[in-house]
Amino acid sequence: MAERDWDAATYDQISAPQQAWAREQLERLQLSGDEVVLDAGCGSGKVTALLADMVPRGRVYAVDVAPSMVQHTRGALGDRVVALCQDLTELSLPEPVDVIFSNATFHWIADHAKLFGALARAIVPGGRLVAQCGGQGNIDSFRRLADEVAAQGDFATYFSDWQGPWNYAGAEPTAQRLREAGFSEVSTWLEPKPTPFDDPAPFVRTVCLVRHLDRLPAELHERFIDAVLERAGRPFVLDYVRLNMTARLAGEPR
Repeated sequence: MAERDWDAATYDQISAPQQAWAREQLERLQLSGDEVVLDAGCGSGKVTALLADMVPRGRVYAVDVAPSMVQHTRGALGDRVVALCQDLTELSLPEPVDVIFSNATFHWIADHAKLFGALARAIVPGGRLVAQCGGQGNIDSFRRLADEVAAQGDFATYFSDWQGPWNYAGAEPTAQRLREAGFSEVSTWLEPKPTPFDDPAPFVRTVCLVRHLDRLPAELHERFIDAVLERAGRPFVLDYVRLNMTARLAGEPR
């Protein structure tokens, strides 16, 4: 699997935590049903389907950088949405959107200033942004123990220059970046979401350790996962912290 891609089929099956967080955000959208909506980081399309249900007279653009996710979304939703494989920092849509929704995506993007600038250019004046991603402190303890395992034995040579791909930002810096990108009525806040797992292996393999596994040859994948989970112990709980954000693009609504 190419770097930055995902196992979309497995993600679709094990992403219950992400889907639960998304449903909480969807309750804040209060759509009329005729909006043009961007799902920024659509994943496997499960949440995108809920968005499509909310705008029966509108349109949904589903964008993800991972080819497998876009392919899965197209296969699952067909012509209910327009699914595009794009980097969100270089977003190019056929038309401006009224609403940007995003769930569990922005923390995978290093340059939030560039991201928010691209989103601002894609939305109409007065349009709304409702998003949530990993925030400051997100799965800190799990990431520390994964780094400890990565520094040991056969794994160490593959992580000599390792820098995690995540950008877990704080609430205040995020609010400032949104304002600098042209958004107003900005609200950002961190929310702890500790999440237990009875069977954590499929989830950590597909989500938490996916970029670690990019570094390793296939024959070391299971050994690495087992070593991390052994160090984590039981009960297994990921100390998730979510960064919520709501905003409007400055200007008069259309």
